Amino acid sequence: MPAAGKVTGTFWRRFTLRRPLAALIIQRLGLSVGLLFAVSLMIFGGVEALPGDFATTYLGQSATPQAVENIRKDLGLDRPLTERYVTWLSGAVKGDFGKSWASKNSVSEQIGKRLGNSLFLAFFAAIVSVPLAVALGMLAVQYRNRLPDKIINVVSLAAISLPEFFVGYLLILFFAVQLGVATFPATVYDSMGFGERLSAIALPVATLVLVVLAHMMRMTRAAILNVMSSAYVETAELKGLGAFRIIAKHAAPNAVAPVINVIALNLAYLVVGVVVVEVVFVYPGMGQYMVDAVTVRDMPVVQACGLIFAAFYIFLNMAADILAILANPRLRHPR
Repeated sequence: MPAAGKVTGTFWRRFTLRRPLAALIIQRLGLSVGLLFAVSLMIFGGVEALPGDFATTYLGQSATPQAVENIRKDLGLDRPLTERYVTWLSGAVKGDFGKSWASKNSVSEQIGKRLGNSLFLAFFAAIVSVPLAVALGMLAVQYRNRLPDKIINVVSLAAISLPEFFVGYLLILFFAVQLGVATFPATVYDSMGFGERLSAIALPVATLVLVVLAHMMRMTRAAILNVMSSAYVETAELKGLGAFRIIAKHAAPNAVAPVINVIALNLAYLVVGVVVVEVVFVYPGMGQYMVDAVTVRDMPVVQACGLIFAAFYIFLNMAADILAILANPRLRHPR
């Protein structure tokens, strides 16, 4: 065994020297898988540690001990904790999260429908917020310390300070209640047309955009300002190039690594952080599904949603790391 370990270590060192970029990517993949496994332990253990019991909640306080015991046996709750975890994780790896305790339906099928709705919402929030954040960040740099920059900073700071549920309720009050130009609640269904879907998600998308836009814009501004004092930027200024052209052509491409990281973090939030927004707008996505399951203590659903949210967050961060490595020569060739 020590000899095999030594051979493996030697092979990895040679591979790292010959293919440093591939080695870094493999390391990120391995760390992400290991972290997801650790998170699965935390999710399963945390849900199991919650006080209360589904059988008692389902049958009511007047249920007999025998009836409660029968429900627990039917659900497999009488088996050892480690055995239930291994069964749950092996099924999750195959895409099978078991059946809902409350509805008796397949959790995977229900999540498939809900996840599509959540991704639809997050996608349109992303295609609005990401280009807008980069453009506003570049605009703030171009007019730094002047009125446009100050206005953008004040508005973004205010947006960061407001919680998403408060922003959502304000949008409902003004656009749905007072003006009557927006749809509430944000209900979508299979037979709905594409235009109707866009109209239904207008307010939740606006809420998500306002929540993530400010952070991405401020980080874009900070990253570009960080490279504005570089020698190549000063050379471009001495050549007489315009301010916006210098920012777009010379500064922004060299600030792409930190910008990619902050965009990926906010994209992860768009998927994971939709829970509050979906509840506010009664949107039939993963977040609403998870909250409903928590209410009735439907643990297979809670565990499945938690694991999927964690997987999105971890692997979007991994993608950000890999893209930052590809975009930065210093990370591609570490010393």
